[in-house]
Amino acid sequence: MAMRRLAKQIAFAGALLISLASPVRAGERPVTVELFTSQSCYSCPPAEAFLNQLAEMAEIVALEFHVDYWDQIVYGGAGQWKDVFSQSAWTDRQRAYAVRISRAGRVYTPQMVVGGRAEMVGSRRGEVLDAIDDARRAAKPGLDVAVREGGGGGFGVSVSGEAAGPAQVWLVRFNRRHETQVLGGENNGKTLVNANAVLGVELVGSWTGEAAEFAVPDPGLAEGEGCAILVQEDPAGPILGAAYCPMPTS
Repeated sequence: MAMRRLAKQIAFAGALLISLASPVRAGERPVTVELFTSQSCYSCPPAEAFLNQLAEMAEIVALEFHVDYWDQIVYGGAGQWKDVFSQSAWTDRQRAYAVRISRAGRVYTPQMVVGGRAEMVGSRRGEVLDAIDDARRAAKPGLDVAVREGGGGGFGVSVSGEAAGPAQVWLVRFNRRHETQVLGGENNGKTLVNANAVLGVELVGSWTGEAAEFAVPDPGLAEGEGCAILVQEDPAGPILGAAYCPMPTS
């Protein structure tokens, strides 16, 4: 098992180099990887570094949700640190996953959720890569999600495929890359680099199982921000399809 996971991690490193220069191949549906983390969590930076790598892979939609239950913890003389990305809504999302898929029914950091179907410690790369492979197999048949630039800065979203509805279509807005000088808590004195840290989630519409088109108004992305579309059963159910929004052309 250990040798197989080592081989998979070596293969992942090679795939990362190829993915940086390659678009998603025809028929290949991206897998969503969510990391629940906190800038106040001492054991979280390795998982965040791993998510940084996953975010560079075209076939993965990587999202970082910062929970707020670390914000009030006092760490000796270093005191507290309020995570600049933390929101109670992301804690609620993690708790909803815990009810449905967590083996222990609890929340913790760093926790990764793959495809809305499986969870594991976010720094255990072998387990995460295994779950990504499982999610790819589970996604066939699945949804095709295409996002294109629309008028007035908005997006057009096409959803089609053989997955059964119903599901909700969500717009997820995130900061693509952010460096934070941490001045308190367990990571006091460190510079943390966060990728695709989620800023907001907005309901676009409901998908009933038939091919459909959705118009997304201009999300008002600031410099350094990006977005993704998720098609998900219930707020914390399996993710049936996902895609990044196109990068602005100007």
